[in-house]
Amino acid sequence: MISTTTIVHHPYVAPEGFAAFPMAIHHASTVVFPNVAAMRSSRWQDKTSYTYGLHGTPTSFTLEARLASIEGGEHCLLAPSGLAAISLIDFAFLKTGDDVLIPDNAYNPNRELGQWLTDHFGISARYYDPMIGEKIADLIQTNTKLIWTEAPGSVSMEVPDIPAICRAAHARSALVALDNTWSGGIAFAGFDHGVDIVMQALTKYQCGGSDVLMGAVITRDKILNAKLQAAHMRLGYGVGMDDVYLVLRNLPTLKLRFEAHDRSAREIAQWLKTRPEISKVLHPALADCPGHEFWKRDFKGAGGLFSVLFREGFSEQQIDRFVDGLKLFKIGYSWGGAHSLCVPYRIEKIRKTWTEHGVLVRFNIGLEETRDLISDISQALDLLA
Repeated sequence: MISTTTIVHHPYVAPEGFAAFPMAIHHASTVVFPNVAAMRSSRWQDKTSYTYGLHGTPTSFTLEARLASIEGGEHCLLAPSGLAAISLIDFAFLKTGDDVLIPDNAYNPNRELGQWLTDHFGISARYYDPMIGEKIADLIQTNTKLIWTEAPGSVSMEVPDIPAICRAAHARSALVALDNTWSGGIAFAGFDHGVDIVMQALTKYQCGGSDVLMGAVITRDKILNAKLQAAHMRLGYGVGMDDVYLVLRNLPTLKLRFEAHDRSAREIAQWLKTRPEISKVLHPALADCPGHEFWKRDFKGAGGLFSVLFREGFSEQQIDRFVDGLKLFKIGYSWGGAHSLCVPYRIEKIRKTWTEHGVLVRFNIGLEETRDLISDISQALDLLA
């Protein structure tokens, strides 16, 4: 009869030389060292060796390297979600007494995190008009260490002048972090436009399946990366290798999927401009979207996410009925997956300096046939009558 020791310590070792397209899934909490000298000389910071599962396995190192390449960066760290990636940046570069500037149209959990930092950590978070451009210089204080940007705002869709903000920030020794989730790293090269740190919610386009929560923080600078690594370790941010594999599996089709979302979304946005129920289509590729000139100058695509404003006179209850009446579009947050989504927003609770009128609804255009999505929106608009 075989002993439990033999089961645990079986002598079989698989032969080397196996090769296949998918990256192997290397699960690990404990990493085994060949000897004490190897254990004592290993360093998780430079990723030349393995020390503990929290700091990565070949599976996560591979995804990090590929994501850094897509963004034009050098270093990448994975986090359990997009919001975790945002908080990683905040805790890496802010301490009590510091100040952070956040755009007024930022992803709302980023706003709420800023308020939490103010209320409980002695870090002042202030909110600025995303279209301020170089005039952000007037808001930068001696203790302003970090300026957040989001291009565009993921609900209001305003496109900021990122290079102008970066020039003003760097002239006063402040760092600039970019939430680049809307472009998937495909349509906007943050580092080439002056950004110091780029974060992505891999939950969106990189995953593409609406089934993974993950974030990434990418830099070009070794010193900035070291600070991020220290915070990453102290916060204990780890990701599951099965989830890492799912993102790796879908990454080769990222650009193809992004471009498909983009084509369909632009066609639907143009069609919505012809509808009498809609007063404005907030799509960065359209000339009347705030910041369109910056999108045209700096971006190479637009993806599948945009918003619309309904004509004044329609109540929130009517718009809710429109959203409920959609059949192909499902109600849900996020974007970047194959399925189309639609969410009504109380934008005045998010965008404090909002001056537009009408109920705002955000669409995520998935990978369904464009004509079918237009038909679905059309029949739901008919319910407004």
